Amino acid sequence: MTKAKKSVDEDLIRNLADLLKETELCEIEIEQDGWRIRLARGGSVGTMVAAPREAAVPAPHVEVTAAEHPGSLKCPMVGTAYLAATPGAAPFVEVGARITEGQTVMIVEAMKTMNHIPAPRSGTITAILIENGQPVEFGEPLMIIE
Repeated sequence: MTKAKKSVDEDLIRNLADLLKETELCEIEIEQDGWRIRLARGGSVGTMVAAPREAAVPAPHVEVTAAEHPGSLKCPMVGTAYLAATPGAAPFVEVGARITEGQTVMIVEAMKTMNHIPAPRSGTITAILIENGQPVEFGEPLMIIE
């Protein structure tokens, strides 16, 4: 017996992506008509998975999220992240920038205190996973340093 191939509802995925952005959620998962769709925010290392549940032999799948990436710089506190020292100023770092250990890469404002976030190691910024002025949570990946 053969099963008809199901197609992914692209409008559903777009609507879920819009919902992620609108609500500032980090991830959303939905199961519908034998499909499981999971969308996660996190820049270029985020993941989207859409696979039929009834697959006879599941293929091995390694899913690396921004939080699990070995070069992930995680937020040390809850607050608001700023990529520049003042509004209109040049950002501390940009994607592709070489940085040194201890260099300030952003500021997290917590309880009206501006906390400079230093680079934990030297390397190259390969992804910035947050936007300027975005609320951030403890442990949330902020950028990837390789």
